[in-house]
Order: sequence, then C-alpha cells, then structure tokens
Amino acid sequence: MKVQSSNYLKQVKPCLKELLNRLLAKYSYVSILASDSKAMTYNVSKRGTIISEDTILSGRGFVAKVYDGSSYGEYSFNDISEALLKDIEEKIDFSLIPLKDSLPEGTEAISYEALADEPMTFCESTDYVESLSDLGSEKIISLLTSLSEEGREYHPSILDCSAGLRYQEYHKLFLSRNKDMEQNVLWTTGTTMVMVSKGEEIKYYFKGYSNLGGSEILKDMKAGLQATADSALALLESEPITPGEYECICTPEVTGMIVHEAFGHGVEMDMFVKKRALAEKYIGEYVASPLITMRDGGAAAKETATFFFDDEGIPAKDTVIIEKGILKRGISDSQSAMYLGTDPTGNGRRQSYERKAYTRMTNTFFEAGNDKVEDMIASIKDGFLLDNPSSGMEDPKNWGIQCMVNVAKEIKDGKLTGRIFSPIVLTGYVPDLLKSITMISDELNLGGGGFCGKGYKEWVKVSDGGPYIKAKIRLG
Repeated sequence: MKVQSSNYLKQVKPCLKELLNRLLAKYSYVSILASDSKAMTYNVSKRGTIISEDTILSGRGFVAKVYDGSSYGEYSFNDISEALLKDIEEKIDFSLIPLKDSLPEGTEAISYEALADEPMTFCESTDYVESLSDLGSEKIISLLTSLSEEGREYHPSILDCSAGLRYQEYHKLFLSRNKDMEQNVLWTTGTTMVMVSKGEEIKYYFKGYSNLGGSEILKDMKAGLQATADSALALLESEPITPGEYECICTPEVTGMIVHEAFGHGVEMDMFVKKRALAEKYIGEYVASPLITMRDGGAAAKETATFFFDDEGIPAKDTVIIEKGILKRGISDSQSAMYLGTDPTGNGRRQSYERKAYTRMTNTFFEAGNDKVEDMIASIKDGFLLDNPSSGMEDPKNWGIQCMVNVAKEIKDGKLTGRIFSPIVLTGYVPDLLKSITMISDELNLGGGGFCGKGYKEWVKVSDGGPYIKAKIRLG
C-alpha cells in the first residue's frame, strides 16, 4: 500500500498558499517547503529496552525562500495560521532581507540569477506492506526481545545480543509560483549486534538491514541472526594482519563504504565552490578502472535515501558520476550549481526545516559487472575477502582513504582458508585503488542503515553499496 498524505499538511496548505501569494506580490521568486515527520527507535539487549522518538528526524516546520533580484534569503518557522501570516511576512521583509546589508567586514555579496521554476504538479508516495507504527510499540518490543534472547542463548561465549529497529515516515510539500509537489516516504532499518568474549578478549559483529518500506524487514533480521552470531564467534580466533598491499575482494558493504567515504564526499560540488575538493580538477579524466560506473540519486535506486524531490524543489535524479572510469560530473544543490554554472542534480538536502540545504549524497553506488564471486576468489593467490565495514573518514581535498573493516578472510591459492584477521585499516590514494579494480561481480546490493554527516553535524539518511569488487588495497 501507499504511504498516505499528512492530515496536518493538508490542513495548513491553504495558509501556505496564501503566504506564497502574498510574498510573490513582492519578490520575483518564492518557494515554501513544508515538512511533517515522525521517527522512532527501538532497541532490546541484555542491558535494557529503549523506546524513544528520534528527535533529529521528527518534527513539523516550514522554510520560506525569497529572491529579491540579486540574493536569496530563507526564513524557517514551525507554526502557521491566518493570524500569523502578517508576522511571518514582516519577519521576512524587515529582519531577513536587510541582513544582506550588514555583512561582516571583508565579506562580499554575490549576485545570483533567479532559480528556474518549471511547472510541476504531482503527489507521489512510496510503498510498504506493514509499517512499524501500525504494528505498535508493544508488538515491536516483543519481537525484538525474542530476537535478543535467541541470540544470547545461541552459544555460551555470547555476552549479549542487541536487536534494534528505526523508522521514519515523512511528508513534504513544495510550493512555488509554478510548482505544487507532495511526497510521502517511509523507510525502516534494523540491526543485530552480537558481543562475544574469550577470557579478557571481547569482540562483536553487527549486521544492518534496511528497506524503503516497513516491518517486512523483521523476517530478514530473524533469518540472519545465526550467521551474525557465527561471524562474531569466528572473530574470537582472529589474528592481527601483517601490513602491506594485497589483492582484495570487497563485499558490497565494503564497496559501499569506499563509494561513499572515499569518493562520494569528494564530488559534492559545494566543496568545489569552497575549493576543498580535488575532484574538481579531474572532470573528464580517468579516475578509476574502465570497469567502474558510479551513480547517485534519489531516483537511482529504491532504498532509504529515495525521494521524489529534494529540499529545494528539484525533482529526484539518477546522476552518472563516473562512466567507464571517467569522472563525468559531481552532484550539487541549487545554490552551488548556480555559482558554478551547472545544472542542479537534486542533491540539496536538509537535516530538518531548521537547517540549511547542502549538497548531500543519496543512494550512491557502483554498477554491477559480469564476474561471479567464486571466480573472483579463485583468481587470488594471496589476499583477503574484506567484510563488515565499521567506519570511514572522507578526505575530499587530498583523496586519501582511511576506512576500517571488522573482518578480513584469508584467501590462498584461490580458496578461503578459514583464517580471519581483525580489525583492518584500509589506507591509500583513492584513484590508485579505483584504477586497480580488475573484476566486478554481477551481484549488486545497497544498504541504507547509516546516516551521513556534513563534517560532524547535518545528518541525512543515505544508502550506498554496489557489487563485489577485486582491487589492490593497502591494509594495516
């Protein structure tokens, strides 16, 4: 079934249109973004049970954007009624617009053209089978408790097993002179994490699940629990790796981390504006193996970062960033695109109505290839299968890699030996790694369990992934 429209946004839409018309009488471009979102998190472990509203993702509010012929201003507010319209107008006219005349010394204003405002009217919703909100907190906790207890009872070395779920159901309206767009989206994510011990040593293994939908994710979490526990137990026999450059096969999860952290941040074009991204100098050049094609977009895949328009009213797109190894373009919000003289790619996203829109990734991935995973493993004489990514750090200015994975499975003479090394640090220079890719699997998976921050804040939902890839990677 489809996610239904927000009754609250239906109720306030006439007021929003009245505000829009009043502002259009004074400003050549006006848009209003309205959002109504609810998000919840649930977690059960030996340490206790958590049920909480996700305060970052939940809330109702509005952003009015106006253009005075040379510059843009945005005003956000969280209540609207006929009685409040005059006050909102006055705040925009007499508090927001005059700010451009009081810039700090040494700061120069930049004059922008008016945003394109092509006619567009639609209402789109994502699909789901059953939402967590329909299931209810009591039932959700009962199911998570059963998972947690099953995991804890699996083996005497298991200290704890946590099981968690999170969902966000959001509704957005975008109104301008020529646009009247509505989107209603539901995503759900889940995690199971098993902690094990052997003497003084403690290890853990986690597995993430995600979908553009609802509680149907629970059956995958139950089906994958034993494998997660076995992976955690195997880590108790892991060894430290001898640092060096190896032929490696990355699982789709590790491929996704490389796509997002090592390369994706470097093609966010607001970093081009600030001269903080090396990728700007390599448009049109080979930056990866000819086997690699990389895409991003709210319309590029059906995962947790799927939407129908971004927070600046640009319809979702499917952007080819790297095509057969050549860097074709970056991704951008509207403001950055205007400054750089390019077309916006529908990547202007806000953490909430209280925050500015920045260039942000959405569903980001490498396309699948033609190889079979078993052939890829058979092709390696001395190397590793890398799995279970744990963290990564972007370095757009220098294209350095610094990512961590939890598991490296040894491959000798084309076969997995059963030896496991952990933890593992991936380092190197991004183009060197991407150009070393020689095989790509015909399997492709995206995961949307994580969030992406801009620096240390501005969190938005993303997904990433791709196929298994074979590359030379420096491990430590």
